[in-house]
Amino acid sequence: MLAQPADDIDEALAQIDGEIALEWKLDGARIQVHKAADDIKVFSRNLRDVTAAVPEIVETVRGLGVREAIFDGEVIALRPDGAPHDFQVTMQRFGRKLDVDRLRAELPLVPFFFDCLFVDGAPIIDESQQRRFDALDSIAHSLIVPHAIRPTKDEAERFLDDTLARGHEGVMAKALGASYEAGRRGQNWLKIKAARTLDLVVLAVEWGHGRRKGWLSNLHLGARDPNTGGFVMLGKTFKGMTDEILRWQTTELLARETSRDGHIVYVRPELVVEIAFNEVQRSSQYPGGVALRFARVKGYRPDKNAAEADTIDAVRAFLPEEDAG
Repeated sequence: MLAQPADDIDEALAQIDGEIALEWKLDGARIQVHKAADDIKVFSRNLRDVTAAVPEIVETVRGLGVREAIFDGEVIALRPDGAPHDFQVTMQRFGRKLDVDRLRAELPLVPFFFDCLFVDGAPIIDESQQRRFDALDSIAHSLIVPHAIRPTKDEAERFLDDTLARGHEGVMAKALGASYEAGRRGQNWLKIKAARTLDLVVLAVEWGHGRRKGWLSNLHLGARDPNTGGFVMLGKTFKGMTDEILRWQTTELLARETSRDGHIVYVRPELVVEIAFNEVQRSSQYPGGVALRFARVKGYRPDKNAAEADTIDAVRAFLPEEDAG
């Protein structure tokens, strides 16, 4: 199940019908964990088997007092003080199959579960969020993502402030009466972040110059068009990239090259990158009719594929009301 963005607590409370729960919004790697007695399997967001890479998750789930279960959650690398590492640090560990024991000692992963879809022979995916949460609480209480059930507006604001103070990226607001809709983005799960971000697809890239000479640098960004199955160009950015990102994306984008036009390298639309920005504004410069102001790279999302990128409608939803049209 996927989430739609909301600007703030007020918008989330207004859009969700009925009672809600708030949870920490973690900047980790999404996982689904299947338990059948002592046989534990861990899958990524795209249902890639990553069991071998996360032995601490396997051991933790194996110790739970339930024979069969399917959990939905995230794993994240935490600093010694409990604050989260950056997403890229978590991804250095997640999905790695080599030298796992050494990496585990240096960068352990912590699981946080927020949903339960199956318990001891009984699927509960169509039950309410409240029923699924109660089942999760009875099985894995110590592993549940911190949450607030039925908060008042003031309580919700304090919960968001506390979550941000701990270094997490925001909160999730969920309708307690809703069932689990796999693959759907609806109004039953909303994400509220401190900074506005979008997951976009790299359509092309330009060779850098000066200090960045020899590296692919300026990204051409696209949003998914659900009507055509293609992507709509939104603009470009070269901001926010570390040397490590520049090296990595040069290798990965050249491997996806389809053609060139001068200093521009066109690529297969496969890589998803998380872009932070200040606002969306109308623009006749790009085909989508909108552009991002002060766009900068937050990091690549190797856990997502292009079909999971944000849509052009999601981008336009950030337009000020007077410009939304």
